[in-house]
Amino acid sequence: MDQLAALATFVRVVDAGSLSGAARSLPSSLTSVSRQLSALERHFGTQFVRRTTRRLVLTDEGRMLYERARAILAELKQVETALSANREVPTGRLRISAPTLIGRMLVAPALPEFLRRYPSLSVDLQLVDRTVDMLEEDIHVALRVGYLPDSQLVARKLGDIQMIVCAAPSYLERRGTPTAPAELTGHDCLAFSATPGLSEWRFGRQARSESRIAISARLWINSLDALLLAAEEGAGIVRLPSWLVQRKLTDGSLVRILEDHEPPRSSLHLLFQSARLASPKTRVFADYLIERWRQADPFGSRGQRVLRA
Repeated sequence: MDQLAALATFVRVVDAGSLSGAARSLPSSLTSVSRQLSALERHFGTQFVRRTTRRLVLTDEGRMLYERARAILAELKQVETALSANREVPTGRLRISAPTLIGRMLVAPALPEFLRRYPSLSVDLQLVDRTVDMLEEDIHVALRVGYLPDSQLVARKLGDIQMIVCAAPSYLERRGTPTAPAELTGHDCLAFSATPGLSEWRFGRQARSESRIAISARLWINSLDALLLAAEEGAGIVRLPSWLVQRKLTDGSLVRILEDHEPPRSSLHLLFQSARLASPKTRVFADYLIERWRQADPFGSRGQRVLRA
């Protein structure tokens, strides 16, 4: 007996409400349907269906088998769909959401090569500094920094982001180098915000040692790359993500300070819908971006001078 075929026939019998209805929908002969049902009952040693003159009635065992069989067949169908999707050529429009600066400086430069590799694809990159609703806004792939709530989305980690406090050598020579977060109150700080006022910088790798320092900045800018330029010119002390300042720290344009007080890293993830539903275009983009960033190493994972373990 082909057990899968027999299970599929049993489910069809229950759905149709009769052996003849199942035979018509398969299509198959009434004799073949009856034979498969009888073989299934003999195999399990129990009766699944009671036949009356008017209808079929499921036994308790039959109801249990029906629910389990439907789940098994649905799972097999999903596997079949996923395997066949792997053989498909990615086509259509891919909608990507990313934080503004990460999207502009890290994602956008990767897109020309991606489009050359997949000429049947087009890309819509949306740069927004908010959490998007991927289903409601029809987003196929989203980059997200920080905590991920439980959801039906699949997350692939791209890297870790450390917030780094740093300043130009010229500023530190002029004003001195702070050795503790509390000393920042006596320095010129550069803050990221759309609304000037008080800002808090978080320090401490462990929850017990966490502290929040109120920063009264002399310069407020709602653009991280503009803050980077101001810091390079010696305007003050700035706190920026590691991937943005990595090269500046390496070439000496900026100096990392308060390293022992830095907060835990935040993870950057690539999000997309369940792997069962993900389309070929989604998967090839995820694979491409992960491989490209593994080679380019924008988060400094191969070195320890910028990102520490």
